[in-house]
Amino acid sequence: MNEFAIDKKMMRLAFSRAAAGYDAAAVLQREVCTRMLERLEYIKLQPARVLDVGSGTGWGTRQLAQRYPSSQIIELDIAIGMLQTARGHSGWWQKLFGGAKQMQMCADVEALPLAANSVEMVWSNLAVQWCNDLPTALAEMHRVLKPEGLLMFSTFGPDTLKELRQAFKGVDGYNHLNRFADMHDIGDMLMHRGFAEPVMDMELITLTYDDVRGVLQDLKTIGAHNATTGRGHGLMGKNAWARLIANYERLRSNGKLPATFEMVYGHAWKPQPRMTGDGAAIVRTTFKL
Repeated sequence: MNEFAIDKKMMRLAFSRAAAGYDAAAVLQREVCTRMLERLEYIKLQPARVLDVGSGTGWGTRQLAQRYPSSQIIELDIAIGMLQTARGHSGWWQKLFGGAKQMQMCADVEALPLAANSVEMVWSNLAVQWCNDLPTALAEMHRVLKPEGLLMFSTFGPDTLKELRQAFKGVDGYNHLNRFADMHDIGDMLMHRGFAEPVMDMELITLTYDDVRGVLQDLKTIGAHNATTGRGHGLMGKNAWARLIANYERLRSNGKLPATFEMVYGHAWKPQPRMTGDGAAIVRTTFKL
């Protein structure tokens, strides 16, 4: 058993339960989305259809709708509660930005319910870290993109919550945090899944908290529970909790506890298919062993 595998049922339930209070706590998610939107200023693309993978409560979708008012924006999220909350926010912006063209889908990015070559842009802000099979998710996003379409995404890198990860060492024998892919490995995956001209970069964002409970409460409020199959079941005991606090307190600086997030940004294009001399397309097929 892969102890770091994501329990998708638990993850779906956690995000659905968190949907109502998500926007109030999702400060980092909005900041990263804003930085992604700024990157679009340098990309000349006017997509007819945009797929927002991991659309959540729809804040990013609304920003995309303002940027591309003539585009159809497809909201896709694995948690039905997120989509329901997004629908509740959608009244005013649908009237302003063509609500009849908006669409919602409750689905997993690892098995997209869309036809091949059906969208010009796939956008995903802090969602693909919840994939059990990231290469398959990238292949799916490549499949639904039209040639010359754009994939733009953000995710967490391995140094995310490094302080909390360090504090949990020796507390017990369970996993407490998800495992995140390295930026360079994601770039390689993009190339192997048929994308061209991948651009990857990262930055560190550090939030500060008064205590450990504040760190954990923020993660809980946005639905980012530990959903790995190697997690512990039930509440943490008093002794384990005391060890966690003592370990984290050693990292206190300037009166605050740091929580570092390694933000990974990437974008890549789906190239036109290669052709043989007689005009037949060359199709690359990847086999899993």
